[in-house]
Amino acid sequence: MDALTAIFGTITKVKILRLFLFNPEVSFFAPEIATRTQIPLATVKKELAPMLKSDFLRKRLVTKEVPSTRGPQYAPRKLRGFGYALNQKFPYLEPLKNLLTVSSISADESLAKKFHAVGKLKLAVAAGVFIQNWDSRVDLLLVGDDFDLAKLEKVIKNIEAEIGKELTYSAFETADFEYRLGIHDRLIRDILDYPHVTVLDRLGVDPR
Repeated sequence: MDALTAIFGTITKVKILRLFLFNPEVSFFAPEIATRTQIPLATVKKELAPMLKSDFLRKRLVTKEVPSTRGPQYAPRKLRGFGYALNQKFPYLEPLKNLLTVSSISADESLAKKFHAVGKLKLAVAAGVFIQNWDSRVDLLLVGDDFDLAKLEKVIKNIEAEIGKELTYSAFETADFEYRLGIHDRLIRDILDYPHVTVLDRLGVDPR
């Protein structure tokens, strides 16, 4: 059990808290929360009740577009109903933000290990949400060969569910990355020349 789970009681509660703290302007329907956090809907509803009672969340009538459940080729559906949103006047909001957004997934070897089954990973660079640098162009740069894109997307979704925020990431085959590095590609330079943490480097491209 990690420290945050010990403090807040369950990892499900931590995931839901992070979802709202990372998306302070967004109202979510309960099924959306379940999908984003990968938590069963019944458990989500159970966790939401005390958050409403404590005034951490507000419940309000909203109309929004949500992705179609029939597949990506279908247009989003417009739904109207009661959604949940962060109460931005909650008195303990800043301490919670500091605790739960800073204590997200560690930018270390454990992050790289999450991708061990997606292909031959040779470089993994963490930025953005992983180091609390909100101006970064991407949160994660991955370089390797033989990537299984379906497995990669699944790992990304699992991390997003854990930290409560959609990730911006770039994944390159080694040859493509080395070409871009050689011509000083703007995206690559914007990652490597600004604050970041290299969690895996088998290419020797980042001396820090």
